[in-house]
Amino acid sequence: MQVTQSYHPLLQSMLFIAELPAPIGELASPEWILSLLTKELPLPEEDTFKHYRQLLRWGGFKPSGRSKPAAEYLVKAVESGELNSINAAVDILNGVSLHTGVPIGVVDLDLCQPPLHIDLGLEGESYIFNKSGQEMNLKGLICMRDSLGPCANPVKDSQRTKTNDRTRRTLTIVWGNRECIAPAQRAFTWQQELLERLG
Repeated sequence: MQVTQSYHPLLQSMLFIAELPAPIGELASPEWILSLLTKELPLPEEDTFKHYRQLLRWGGFKPSGRSKPAAEYLVKAVESGELNSINAAVDILNGVSLHTGVPIGVVDLDLCQPPLHIDLGLEGESYIFNKSGQEMNLKGLICMRDSLGPCANPVKDSQRTKTNDRTRRTLTIVWGNRECIAPAQRAFTWQQELLERLG
């Protein structure tokens, strides 16, 4: 599958497809995955977060409050004891993002309508990002979109293409910053290794 990308001076996106050994809702996390959702491993330096906020600001988006990169939310959640297990595949993503500081998105590939393309959200664009129907303004924010519109970004993924209990194929997007690329490269390879261990 090809995913195209518009010009962005900082963004180096890295993507891969995973075929899961069972529907995602049946993949309970073993202890080696649950250990990722703790402070047992080092947490990212503040400098890493600065680079990812800079990545989001380039198009005019303001990464503050509830609109910070997803990895910052995870750090706050683990520090307050509120980072809970969801399922094995999502727990791996959250654990890798937590310990690298890199925002990572994941969508159910079978819910996406090709072609897929990465660019900035346009004036007036938004999407629902949770089951309660909350909307997110996407203007100026890096987004992946399919033929129906935006479906993922470095802050919150769309409810329309979000993984669910029946998901078997996922598309993961590691949102890398060229000026701080080592953490993203580590996140990309580490997550693949963990998914391969899962099966």
